[in-house]
Amino acid sequence: MLYHSTSNHQTAVRLEQAVIKGLAPDGGLYVPDALPRLPKAFLRNMSAMTLQEMSYAIAAYTLNSDVPADVLHDIVFETFNFPIPLVETASGKYVLELFHGTTMAFKDIGARFLARLLDYYRQRHPEWHTLNVLVPTSGDTGSAVANSFLGMPGVNVYVLYPRGAVNLIQRAQFATLGHNVTAVEVNGTFDDCKSLVEKAFMDDELNSVMRMTSATSINYARLVPQMIYYFWAYIQLEKLQRDTRNLVFAVPCSNLGNLASGLMAQRMGLPVKRFVSVENQNNIFYNYVKTGLFTPKPTQYSIAPALDAGCPTNFDRIIELLGSHENVCRHIHAYSYDDDQIVQTIQHTYREEQYLLDPHTAVAYRALGEDLKPGETGIALGTAHPAKLKNLMEDIIGHPVPLPDQLAHFIKGQIHVKKISNGFTAFKRLLMQT
Repeated sequence: MLYHSTSNHQTAVRLEQAVIKGLAPDGGLYVPDALPRLPKAFLRNMSAMTLQEMSYAIAAYTLNSDVPADVLHDIVFETFNFPIPLVETASGKYVLELFHGTTMAFKDIGARFLARLLDYYRQRHPEWHTLNVLVPTSGDTGSAVANSFLGMPGVNVYVLYPRGAVNLIQRAQFATLGHNVTAVEVNGTFDDCKSLVEKAFMDDELNSVMRMTSATSINYARLVPQMIYYFWAYIQLEKLQRDTRNLVFAVPCSNLGNLASGLMAQRMGLPVKRFVSVENQNNIFYNYVKTGLFTPKPTQYSIAPALDAGCPTNFDRIIELLGSHENVCRHIHAYSYDDDQIVQTIQHTYREEQYLLDPHTAVAYRALGEDLKPGETGIALGTAHPAKLKNLMEDIIGHPVPLPDQLAHFIKGQIHVKKISNGFTAFKRLLMQT
């Protein structure tokens, strides 16, 4: 299968180049020329499969033999090696808990898949010597990517994060690792971190001496496994003998990778009635849905840091999949909530339904309550474990939030950070030196 740039449909590459480069030379995002439609017989029989079996089958359909079957099997089975339960709450809504992996955030899934696929390509090219993975983060992406590549031979990971905008637990998950992981503290915003990475990819001198790739959701390989868990939610709903005919997914949105993944699943045949995109006050996509104008703006920090993005990078993929503003509005309803509304939702759900939502899941859960119509079944994507924001959550609900062992062990490590100013010259110098 060939992949073209969202900026230029004449730019056609194979999967290997799309994954290794992450970003097209013209600055566009890679998308497949066509997404295969899953056979109806497969959709009917999915419920007989395990998570790993289903994931492998869908990945094989999606990637269309671009990865050898035995290699893809190992990648998928190693990626989906933890549970992804669908939890029914007291109000009759559902939460797909995507946070039971290594760093307890949904990004473990995409990062683990990408890391293993890149390692396969790296081993095919011994002349590369070293592959350098650059990843800006507001918290969860950096930790998921760092842990997915940790200790992998021939790979260096650089995690860029904005000073003062990542909490202790999130920072510890990537800044205590050492080995092949370098934490880079930038005196700026998350958007500044993204800009530094994008400039690095476009810098001729850096590209002449370093092989670089991205592990954010601009990389198509991040979206493939994220698409798969939408199918897994559907299967679990069937097993519970619930109505799947009018299915609505509510998706916490920042860079829109998760939403693009859902639209891909729908394109491949998953029967979804519509999606609900939900943002915090960084409501760029919400404003686009309401006005037809896509206008990035400076990032505003919030209590839902993974949603703090002022320029959603997957917007072009959304338009590529849906084609027009009119069609976007047909498939997607949009909502936006500020910090006070997020706090109210967490408190109400914890008090009335005895279910603790983290701030990112809370926006999706609240939107379901406002958007669902009679006869519809709503699933909110649960994108992070509440304990990742332990102090904040305890302030909100007034009760202790236990720290799971897999988070607690990060806190015991020693922090190692490289601090740079908010400028490309400083970042380039750091990369050239290391």
